[in-house]
Amino acid sequence: MDDLWFFQVVASNETLTAASRELGCSLSVVSKRLSALEQRLDARLVQRGARRLVLTSEGEQYAARSRTILDQVRDLEESLADRSAHLRGSLTVEATLGLGRAHVAPLVGEFGAAHPHLRVQLQTSALPLRPHRRTFDVAVHVGPPPDSSLRMRRLAANRRVPCAAPGYLAERGVPRTIDDLADHNCIVLREKESDYALWRFGDTAHPRQVRVHGDLASNDGDVVTDWALQGRGVIMRSEWHVGPHLESGDLVRVLPHCPTPAADIYALHGGNEHVPLRVSRFIEHLAAGLPQRIRCPWTGP
Repeated sequence: MDDLWFFQVVASNETLTAASRELGCSLSVVSKRLSALEQRLDARLVQRGARRLVLTSEGEQYAARSRTILDQVRDLEESLADRSAHLRGSLTVEATLGLGRAHVAPLVGEFGAAHPHLRVQLQTSALPLRPHRRTFDVAVHVGPPPDSSLRMRRLAANRRVPCAAPGYLAERGVPRTIDDLADHNCIVLREKESDYALWRFGDTAHPRQVRVHGDLASNDGDVVTDWALQGRGVIMRSEWHVGPHLESGDLVRVLPHCPTPAADIYALHGGNEHVPLRVSRFIEHLAAGLPQRIRCPWTGP
């Protein structure tokens, strides 16, 4: 069981160095233990020499099966604990950096305070969700879920909208059509290894995308929004993020007549038939609290 847990930590990190930090031991100790595990199994689990930790096919299989076993053990313990009035065990929540800091973290804190016998951990990351290396009980995801094997529950409506500061629009003019964005300084958010210089408009029936250009880009959503507030250009950001600025008038939505695709917020969890009580209760907590935190009365078309 200890080896299963150890390899789950290794498989969930980008490098062995990151795994060693999470395990609280040196890189050499982690490397030696991994080699001993591979020798015991007579199988190579991790490709050596890659800049990022890459699992072999055997490593992928060992990680997936060991995760199932560990989940079953936790479910067994929880089924016994269900006889009491307290939620017990551990709950790991994963969220993107911005949404995680602003809204998921307070809700996690409330849930932890309400269930003191439960160990709750929040992991925030700018990296894309990796369902095949699932190390979470619940993931809060913005936009269409990347893996249909995960169960999902829609928590709140959201969409990405283009906006800019009034001062920028007074100086550069207000774009009237999507094609007008070519004449504007568009600040690009580069995150989750996606092409965020490709802005999407329309809906599923009539999609439209346009490649934008500008002299500023960042992988930090708060930085991008701050640049827009300073009047440096046009941004495409989620309503949950820029909503307060739109409501105050510090930012103005541009092209309000052009719809943008939905980027709703979902809770994702494993596809097992039995959903642990700690997971279902936490998702209920998210579903009740998140829409109240990110109310979007400023939503346009």
